[in-house]
Amino acid sequence: MFSFVKYTFTLLGIGMLIGAFFLFSNTHNFLKSSLTTTGTVIKLISSKSDDSTTYRPVVEFKTPAGKIIEFTSSAGSNPPSYSKGEIVEVYYDEATPEKAKINGFFSLWGGVTILGILGAVFSTIGVSLLIATRQKSKNIERLKLIGSPVKAKFQSVEKNGSYTLNKRNPFQIYAQWKNPMTSKLHIFKSDNIWFDPTDHIIDDEITVLIDRKNPKKYHMDISFLPEVAD
Repeated sequence: MFSFVKYTFTLLGIGMLIGAFFLFSNTHNFLKSSLTTTGTVIKLISSKSDDSTTYRPVVEFKTPAGKIIEFTSSAGSNPPSYSKGEIVEVYYDEATPEKAKINGFFSLWGGVTILGILGAVFSTIGVSLLIATRQKSKNIERLKLIGSPVKAKFQSVEKNGSYTLNKRNPFQIYAQWKNPMTSKLHIFKSDNIWFDPTDHIIDDEITVLIDRKNPKKYHMDISFLPEVAD
């Protein structure tokens, strides 16, 4: 599930950023080739969701050929950004004037901004998780190669309340070891375990691989625990 989350966030974020780029490009090209005129807000259309109501302006304008065009803005807000009878500047394509847009930030760039921000947030979280996972794996592999094994006394099994996934908290094994060189007591904790390992801890001592130069860098060996069936 954790792997699913980090890869999903990364891909979703990148997809949103790509979508924001294409939206920006389309809007930019539209503005370069469009004509401008003035229109009048003839009414406001309300759209209700679970906890709010937004209002989108319906605008009417006339083309140089005398054709009356009416369109509804894709951007809504609460309170309304426009009022009935208000004069607004309008961008439109001569070939498809019914796809006109109001000259306003959210009318033109609202979708790009929202999609870009969401994409940046999702991709940042996903990439950060990927980097953190990769770095942690490298540290564990390093400790397996050069780490010094010590026997730590089993202390307890506790839930990790700082981490929740699908309304569940993982378990962690706690063990302690007194450094004979410094007489300092070190408390070690395992990686997150998604089942209660209490009944599977038979020995009072658990092997922990430590970096002798910096015992804060360690890895508790929990390979004795059974694997969870798919």
